[in-house]
Amino acid sequence: MTTPDHQSPTPDASRPESKDRIYRSPAGMAGGALLLALVGWLGIDALVSGEDRTPWLALAGMILMVPLVVAFTLRPAVYANADRLSIRNPLRSIVLPWGQVAGLRSGYSNEVVDESGRKFQLWAVPVSLRGRKKAAQRQARQAADPAGKRRGGGGLGGFGFGGLGGPASEPSGPALAETDRIMHELRELREARREAESAQGEVTVRWAYEIVGPAIAGAVLLVVLLAMG
Repeated sequence: MTTPDHQSPTPDASRPESKDRIYRSPAGMAGGALLLALVGWLGIDALVSGEDRTPWLALAGMILMVPLVVAFTLRPAVYANADRLSIRNPLRSIVLPWGQVAGLRSGYSNEVVDESGRKFQLWAVPVSLRGRKKAAQRQARQAADPAGKRRGGGGLGGFGFGGLGGPASEPSGPALAETDRIMHELRELREARREAESAQGEVTVRWAYEIVGPAIAGAVLLVVLLAMG
């Protein structure tokens, strides 16, 4: 399951302000918090009560593990506004103006493809086969009761693209799993904004050095300590 949130962008006096729509994985964030608590508990215990090289090994392990846990659980997010799609993956951040987005694909993973053919996975919007199965069951129930009324709300439990011209529309046709519904919303936004002047520009990719640096430092320290015997 993925939940949306809002983030205020840098004000632009040339046009009305557009807020980012942010998608994250609550399951990933909850799992990350639990893992961090476990690493902290074991690491601090080893630092306080360990003997010989144990405290140093615990310190190196924490320096290595904490950034990686944060990277793969708490960090991933997808931001969408009227001009661009921003992806925060575990080790990279990618910004794609809508004019550079060639398509959004859903298979065993959700990904965006830019005009040059490069593919970027949406870590914060994982595919849920279980969710698709439930959606297929809802579709079967709707087919069995065509006169039944679907409960309203545009995508994601009534959440829409705040500040982008009203709530996102409910996709016509079969019921969709939540992450598939997110991809539907992103495709709609791309179609609506890809020709806009403010949605043009270059794709930028930045490595998350704040994650990579500490993780490498922890790995090097751990290897040195183990090599010292």
